Amino acid sequence: MQVDALVIAGGSSDKLQKYSEVAKEALIPIGEKVMVEYVVEALEYTPGISKIAVVGPSELQNIFAHKEKLIIAKEGESAIDSIINGVELLKPQGRLLVLTADIPLISSAAILGFLEACQDVNVDIYYPIVPKEAYEAKYAGIKRTYVTIKDGTYTGGNAFFVNPDIIDKCTEVGKKLVKLRKSPLALSSLIGWKFILKLVTKRITIGEAEEKFSELLGVKGKVVISPYPEIGMDVDKPSDLQLVKDVIAKQ
Repeated sequence: MQVDALVIAGGSSDKLQKYSEVAKEALIPIGEKVMVEYVVEALEYTPGISKIAVVGPSELQNIFAHKEKLIIAKEGESAIDSIINGVELLKPQGRLLVLTADIPLISSAAILGFLEACQDVNVDIYYPIVPKEAYEAKYAGIKRTYVTIKDGTYTGGNAFFVNPDIIDKCTEVGKKLVKLRKSPLALSSLIGWKFILKLVTKRITIGEAEEKFSELLGVKGKVVISPYPEIGMDVDKPSDLQLVKDVIAKQ
C-alpha cells in the first residue's frame, strides 16, 4: 500500500519562546536539525510512504531546499486550513497520513505500526491513542495529559489516517469543535450532556467514543491503540523539549 503524507508545521511556540529564538515550534533546533526535520526523516524511512508535503512558514523552503521531491505548502490561518492547503498541492490518490511537526521522536516503526492497523477501507478517519503504561515504561516520570475511560487510561496521538474525500465535509464541524474547545458549556451542548457525564465519570468506552466522533463529523471514525509513545510525544512545554533533546543526544 502506497500512502501520501502531510506534515503540519505551522503554529507558534508560545510556551517555548523563552527557550528558543524561533517563532515557529516546528523550527526549534534540536541537535543538528530543527524539529520538523525529524518527522520528515521518519517518513522517508517508512516503507510505503510515497509523496510528502509539509505545510508551514516560508523558512521551510530553505530548510528543505535539498529535497527536490518534498512539497512545501503555505500554512493556513488554522490547522484545518493548513491541511486543506496541503491537500490541494499534494493531490493524494488514496488515503492520507497526517502528522504534526512537533513529534520529533517519531520513528518509522511507529508510523508503520499505525498504518498497518488502518486496513479497513470503510473507515474514513483513524486516530491513534497510547496507553499510559506505554509512556511510563519508556519515559518514566514524563507528564502527559491522560484521559481515563472504562477501557483504560490513554493520551491522544498526533496523527490521522484519513480519506481525503471527507475533508471538505468535516471542515465546518471541525472548526466549530476547535472554536468551542475553551467553552465547556457550548461544547457540552454540541457533544451531548449524556456523553460528557459518562466521560467525566470514566464510564465511556472506546466504542462509544468512536460512535460519537463519527456522529459529529458524519463519517466513520476508528481508534487505534498504539504501543508507541512517540506518536503522541508532542513538544508543547519546556519539560517536553528538554526530554526530547536528551533522548536525541543519546541517540
